[in-house]
Amino acid sequence: MSAGRAAIIGGTGFDLPEPGYREERVETAYGPAVLQVGGDGDPIFLPRHGPDRNIPPHLINYRANVAALAARGVDRVIATLAVGSIAEDLPPGATMVVDQLLDFTSGRRHTFFEGGSAGRRHVDVTDPFCPGLRARLIDAALRFGIHPRESGTYACANGPRLETAAEIRMYRLLGAHVVGMTAAPEAFLARERGLHYAALAVSINWAAGVRGRVHIDSDALTTMHERLLPVLRAALTQPPPAGCGCPDAD
Repeated sequence: MSAGRAAIIGGTGFDLPEPGYREERVETAYGPAVLQVGGDGDPIFLPRHGPDRNIPPHLINYRANVAALAARGVDRVIATLAVGSIAEDLPPGATMVVDQLLDFTSGRRHTFFEGGSAGRRHVDVTDPFCPGLRARLIDAALRFGIHPRESGTYACANGPRLETAAEIRMYRLLGAHVVGMTAAPEAFLARERGLHYAALAVSINWAAGVRGRVHIDSDALTTMHERLLPVLRAALTQPPPAGCGCPDAD
């Protein structure tokens, strides 16, 4: 089977469009999604919060986004995630290649398999992020002088409000290293569509109560694109890793 295309899902603070990219609206069974599409060898870019970056986390149409990527022949995806740090060894500006996910969201359309004509499937998400693509992401980061934490758990809150200090203490007790608002259901939907999906979390603040009140590190946001784009491109150059263990739902 020939390799498909690669894609980057950009979160807060990450903008890809470069010369040669064009905006493309893709209609799906779940609604429209807007992609930025370059040449055949370029990764497709999906702005998670919409082309105007104004859709809050709980209102993102995750199903349309993932379905649009699959419709364009994408088979491997790396997402960027702006997060708050819970772990002491992840100060603002630090990065982490996520390997586990705690989902505390509610009210989101979190599956393609809703019964009836859509079918009913129970998809294995023991490892919600592709191990093979994670390894490539770590290797690419190291080659570009970025030393991410190579594993860690992401707690996904519903948003758009930030968390309370008590919630952060709970997440820490449950083993979370960072907190954000967008990895779920995105990672699960990618698995349902058979996509190889990895994520790079970038800390932009200490989570609530870790160092007092939340203070967003604007420098971490403004430098995210410049630092990470070469890493993501390098990690996506090869076809999907063979034998990575990702169950193929499709």
